[in-house]
Amino acid sequence: MTQEQAEAQWELGKLVHDLDMQSNARMREWVAGLGLTVAQASALREMTGPMTMRELAGRMSCEPSNATVVIDKLETLRLIERRPHPTDRRAKQLVLTPEGTELRERLLKVLTEEPLFAGLTQDEQDALEGLLKRALSRAETLQI
Repeated sequence: MTQEQAEAQWELGKLVHDLDMQSNARMREWVAGLGLTVAQASALREMTGPMTMRELAGRMSCEPSNATVVIDKLETLRLIERRPHPTDRRAKQLVLTPEGTELRERLLKVLTEEPLFAGLTQDEQDALEGLLKRALSRAETLQI
């Protein structure tokens, strides 16, 4: 790799980092208005139906132990309940309470009112998504 290529890679990495920082800051602002952290909002958003902690952690892209902390707080807020799993007596199933369902609906409304990438056309958003997925896939292959 040449010096110029290395510098270009660094600049691209900085742009991705800056985009991540700005999008996270905006998300924090949006969900704070609902009394949530980004992690709690992520859990509520991913709760499309009853699921195990492992399933939710996978959807949140985190370890089950990290999801447990988030779920414990949501359970304290009475937004999620742990119930016995219908087919696996060793497991618990996470289920939204009526309050959790209502807050999830409000969260989804907030997320659609001000899209993060509203300045990009749908084609540009699709292209960006494809490129980011390819880059992530490659990074995982290289174990970066």
